[in-house]
Parts: sequence; C-alpha cells; structure tokens
Amino acid sequence: MRLSVLDLVPVRSDQSTSDALAATVRLAQAADQLGYTRYWVAEHHNMPAVAATSPPVLLAYLAAQTSHIRLGSGGVMLPNHAPLAVAEQFALLEAAAPGRIDLGLGRAPGSDPVTSVALRGPAGRDDSDIQNFPQYLDEVAAMMSPTGVRVELPAHLGRPDYILKATPEAVGEPRLWLLGSSMYSAHLAAAKGLPYVFAHHFSGQGTAEALEIYRSEFQPSALTAEPVTFLTVNASVAATREEAEALLLPQLQMMARLRTGQPLRALDLVEDAEAQRSTPQEEAIIAAGRSKSIVGTPAEAAEQVRALAEQFGVDEVMVNPVASARRGTDPATAPARVTTVELLAKELF
Repeated sequence: MRLSVLDLVPVRSDQSTSDALAATVRLAQAADQLGYTRYWVAEHHNMPAVAATSPPVLLAYLAAQTSHIRLGSGGVMLPNHAPLAVAEQFALLEAAAPGRIDLGLGRAPGSDPVTSVALRGPAGRDDSDIQNFPQYLDEVAAMMSPTGVRVELPAHLGRPDYILKATPEAVGEPRLWLLGSSMYSAHLAAAKGLPYVFAHHFSGQGTAEALEIYRSEFQPSALTAEPVTFLTVNASVAATREEAEALLLPQLQMMARLRTGQPLRALDLVEDAEAQRSTPQEEAIIAAGRSKSIVGTPAEAAEQVRALAEQFGVDEVMVNPVASARRGTDPATAPARVTTVELLAKELF
C-alpha cells in the first residue's frame, strides 16, 4: 500500500506562522525519509488555524528541503486564479523538481465570500469563473504542455494565431489531478479522463457514490488511460488510543466551531481542548468526525487504513496528520504529527 500526506499547515495557539512552517518542513522531511509517495499542501484563506494559503510558494520551499517525495497541491482553487498564472507556477516547479510535482485543482474558493472578493480584486473575477471551471482545467493542462495552447486572434491583428506556453521549453509536465467534495467533481473528472481525489477527510460523506460515478463514467484521455484515485483521511496515531484521541480533539472541536458558524481561532493545545465545554450539537459533530478518522495505536490505525482502502478499492491513502500538541511543546515542532506518519509507516511499509 502507498501512503501519502496532506498538510494544511495548522497553526496552534502556541505558534507563530514561522513556527508552523518550521514544523511543516520537519513533517515533510520525515515523510520523504520514510518513503511516503506524495506530500500535498492546501489553499485556504483568512483562517486563523491554517497557514497554507499559497501552494506554489510553499511547494517551492519544500522542494528545496526534500529529495524524493512527490510534492503537490491539495489543491489550488482555480476560480481564484488566472489559468495562465497557475500553469506558469506549476510548470516552473516541475522544471525545478522534475518528476516530483502534482497539480491538484479544485473548484471551491477555499475561503469566505468577503475574502474571495478581496482575493480576486475589485475588477477581478466573478461567479462565472466557477461555471468556466471545466474550460480553465483544459487551459491549464494545455499551457503546461511542451506545445502550449493555440489562441485564435482576429484577422486584423495580422497573425492568425498565437501560442501561449507556461514555460519556454517544457520537458515534463506536472501530474494533473481533479479534487472535489461533490458529485459534480466526480462527473467532471470522469468526462475529462483525469485522476481524481474525493475529500473524504472533510466530511467522510458521499465518498462511495463519488468514486462509483468516477469509475463507471471514466473516459480514457491522453493524460490518464484508466481511473486513478486515492483517499484522504484525518489521522492521529499514538502509543495509546487515549493519547491519540486526546491529540485529535482540538481538530474535531475546530471543525465543530466551523460547522456551527462560530468564530475561528488557532488550533487549541490538548489541555485547553480538554477543558472546553461543547454543546450537544458540537458533540455530535465531534463524534462523527472521530468515527471518520484514523485514530488509535499503531496496530489499530494500520488496520483502519487497510479497511478504508479495501472499502473504497484504492491502493493509496493520503493521511492528514491533525494531532495537536501538549503545553510545553517546542512551537517550531509538531511531534505528534511526525509520530503519526512514523508509526503508520512502521506498520504499513
């Protein structure tokens, strides 16, 4: 079985952004040394507990400090950006780290409506960009290719066409993936013949239906000959199940606050999470999140990963190590997150 890592670069209440990035570098290096397949970072905006706002910038930083692991976006939210800008960023990453770059693209904004407007600019993009998402996918893929994309120009400009390329002399191309958390993404990935990842870690709902749609409707393409997919799942692994659950609790509480419309804050330390009182509605969200996560001792967690892979028919699982930390932890580290990937690797590799 292949294992990979998803990293939102969580920011704990005891950390600065610099601390969180230092901890992410340690986690990426551990995953690289342990033999994980890929390491993906996300795009979220204006969230106190998430430092991953710009995947290409962060991936360039990580590429310089890792050696073998594939690096990618999980994902770039394409409606926020011009397709050419995304194509240029990832074609350049591929040139700098040949054969190691994945470009995962998503349709969601990765932010609240106010932040979305600020991100796009007052004269920038609008909701039509969501409708144009399938076209933008094609444009990004074409512009990253060695041949580029042909743009038809009006005859009065004196030339019948114009070639747009993300880089002047591309040798390789990043691997393109379509990400999603709805049935729309499953239909689109199948129609375009793209590798596909469903955001199982986000809610754990609809995964089986989405993968069935993708596999049954898949149309082979120049990019992918047959369906290719894997799963994402939250994980917290420790020497005892009690400790793994304690380290997971801050993340579950944060998701409960998000889904009940409460103000967000940095990720709590374990002691602060344990002292917090939750409403019945929040407790239900926490319990549901725990049941959809990989949590427990190394042996328990490994069995959960195997069962998840068998249930959904995949041979790769991407874990999002969401364990927080206890008071007194060095802020520039995330030892429980590193332990999670270490213990899973020991059991599954």
